[in-house]
Amino acid sequence: MYFEVFQNVYEAVDRENQLKNWNRQWKIDLFEKENKKWQDLAFDWFDDILND
Repeated sequence: MYFEVFQNVYEAVDRENQLKNWNRQWKIDLFEKENKKWQDLAFDWFDDILND
């Protein structure tokens, strides 16, 4: 439903910890800003790997 890209794992872990402290509505607002329909962003990513 949502993802962010980071240069290294430490930045990603810091961001994950930050988001864990957010209230539910803030998280929902963030997700909906980027993915209004709450689509599964990984729904068919594996199909590309299998078809190569």
